[in-house]
Amino acid sequence: MDISVTFINGLNLAAIYGLMAIGISLLWSSVGMINMAHGATFAASGYAAWLAADATKALVLAAFGKGVLTTSVMAGITLTAGAGFGALFGAVIYLLAFLPIHDKPNFPVRSLLVTLAINLATVQGLLWYFGPKQKNLPKIFGTGKLEVLGISARYDQIGAILATTVILGLVLFWLRVSRKGLEIRAMMQNPEGAVLSGISVRWTALPVTMLTGALAGLAAILLSQTIFVSPTSGTMPLIKGLTIALLGGLGSVPGAVAGAIIIGFLEAIVGAIPFLGQRYVLFATFVFIITVLIIRPRGIGGLLDEARK
Repeated sequence: MDISVTFINGLNLAAIYGLMAIGISLLWSSVGMINMAHGATFAASGYAAWLAADATKALVLAAFGKGVLTTSVMAGITLTAGAGFGALFGAVIYLLAFLPIHDKPNFPVRSLLVTLAINLATVQGLLWYFGPKQKNLPKIFGTGKLEVLGISARYDQIGAILATTVILGLVLFWLRVSRKGLEIRAMMQNPEGAVLSGISVRWTALPVTMLTGALAGLAAILLSQTIFVSPTSGTMPLIKGLTIALLGGLGSVPGAVAGAIIIGFLEAIVGAIPFLGQRYVLFATFVFIITVLIIRPRGIGGLLDEARK
């Protein structure tokens, strides 16, 4: 087992899983909704990015030729299309799964069922329109490897790790300094008190769903640098994001980050062990999560809360 390769693989997985898990935790902690359509957002955003890249590739090549500038322009188009469509899909989820039922009894259960229906309908729609054939997104970080101090990493791995770090940093900064971010944080900490203070749950939920949709879209672009886009490509990221959010403590953003790092490295280590390999990655992941939740039902977020106290 090459420790440096395992380390880079663990960071890469943690970065992508973190985008999905934080979106799920943020939505639950602020508006009390578990978004089962997160996987559909992932897949649909991947296809939107592919359509945008496919439509503009010839024009960009004609304008700039082959080179770093073309790669940079295509990266901007792909990321903007993925994140933008993810945000739009989040707005659709808000209109269908939150706005009509947010003030009804058993809203968490109702929203879970509605978002699950949206997920199934979206997957079937993608299968009908695009077929089961997989699509390949452009390599937005280029191709090749970089070796520093004996540690070798592919460009797509380095790009995913750095991009995720910047994206999450910007999201946390926005939540901390903006007025809307302050309202979202108030909803996360004390929903009843936030409502009594005049914060509208209805209008606070819209930017949250759009933000989490954009995060899912960006995760689709980053993960699709190593796998292909398909109608069902969001299924596994949804499962991983949801289980990591549970491991971190549903509703805890720091817990989701910690959970993503732990699961990312756990999968990388198990996959690198010769007598285990990729066949046992999912099994080892769920055994670990179940064990943690049996011992600590509140997950890692509960440990972090106790540490702060």
